[in-house]
Amino acid sequence: MNLLATSPRVITVGAGLLDESLRAQAVPTTPVAWRPPLPGTERALATVLAGPRRREANERAVSRLTSARPYLVGVRRASEVLEEGTFLHAGPPITWERASGPMRGALMGAMLLEGLAGDERDAREKLAAGTVALEPCHGRATVGPMAGVVSPSMWLFEVRDEEHGGTAYCSLNEGLGKVLRYGAYGPEVLDRLRWMDRVLGPSLAATLERTGPIDLRALMAQALQMGDELHNRNRAATSLLLRELAPAVVEAAPGAAAEVLRFINGNDHFFLNAGMAAAKVSTDAARDVPGSSLVVAMARNGTDFGVQVSGLGGRWFTGPAGVPDGLYLGAYGPDDANPDIGDSTITETSGLGGFAMAASPAIVRFVGGDVADAVRATRSMYEITLAEHPVYQIPGLGFRGTPVGIDVTLVARTGLLPVVNTGIAGRVAGTGQVGAGLVKPPAEAFISALIALADEVSDPFE
Repeated sequence: MNLLATSPRVITVGAGLLDESLRAQAVPTTPVAWRPPLPGTERALATVLAGPRRREANERAVSRLTSARPYLVGVRRASEVLEEGTFLHAGPPITWERASGPMRGALMGAMLLEGLAGDERDAREKLAAGTVALEPCHGRATVGPMAGVVSPSMWLFEVRDEEHGGTAYCSLNEGLGKVLRYGAYGPEVLDRLRWMDRVLGPSLAATLERTGPIDLRALMAQALQMGDELHNRNRAATSLLLRELAPAVVEAAPGAAAEVLRFINGNDHFFLNAGMAAAKVSTDAARDVPGSSLVVAMARNGTDFGVQVSGLGGRWFTGPAGVPDGLYLGAYGPDDANPDIGDSTITETSGLGGFAMAASPAIVRFVGGDVADAVRATRSMYEITLAEHPVYQIPGLGFRGTPVGIDVTLVARTGLLPVVNTGIAGRVAGTGQVGAGLVKPPAEAFISALIALADEVSDPFE
């Protein structure tokens, strides 16, 4: 090509003002979308990208994630998988001293539910004294929304990956408003949990014995095409699950069928917890691939936001959890909000939630923004992911697969952080939900994971 024979063009990078000014003067331009890498990542990024096994490792890890086939196989009491004296919680490890208001409220509620404390003050003192052990849900193949507290008398969805053989669990969804997962622990909260232990859990366990395994991947794919994004909008998925369960509920628990079906029907988020377990078992299939920079968990405990990476085992890399920006209920506002909390970001980790907002125009009425914002959010996530999901597809994007497989090297190279939509918990224990919105993860969690990956490979600069 003879460059002298062509008209000169100006390459513009960064802010669009320069490009617009030149075009107004009839100067030919070629705008280039470029962002600097995250600060302090240059050396680690070069080291990881030069790793000889990274590409093959990532191909293997993301292939395992997208080929997982999660089936709902049962509902089990947590005491069957959780020893006495242990409570699970959302996010990276946390101590009582560092726990946020909603985390403390949920833990106190669990103490009262299990009969381990006589009142609020007694519960607080015993938790401060370490009467029960606190462990992250993720360390027990479990996930929990918001505070994510699981105690022995709670019931769990059991989801099995029929492709790779893994199993994951998630608690049953209580509904919205003043509920334990948002840190509320009043009498109405405990009464509901006791009913779930006495009636809902056993009824669903008997129901699934009749239905047999339910294909959650197929159900979730259909829900995406009906307007869900499967984190903050689960109306279609809940309706589809209810269709699967209803006849067997009537047969398995005739005396309780009306109240069980009424409870599920009145809770549009009932499916969320089953979907979270499906996402967890799928991302767990991608774990422990040496050299892989694929993110297999993102989780928050109300104080810290943490990530885990396939090639780095069960290590947590954390940064401070941010306060969501969104819409608030009633008279609540940003001053009432707790920093981000919950394991439900496992949906984004598996290519759903914020990554699938383009499939769910109605989600913007819940988290703010407009439909164009939702589409832009999904499109931007293709820049930091390794694949498009072969089953989870977005009609509005020509049935393109959702972006899946967050790569910490792509996060570092682009400076783009994962899009997360979420509920907002009140910062004061006992408040409950105060809103919903979007939140940015802390960049330092991904930077520290990248640096740890660099330590695993030879450094070309030495």
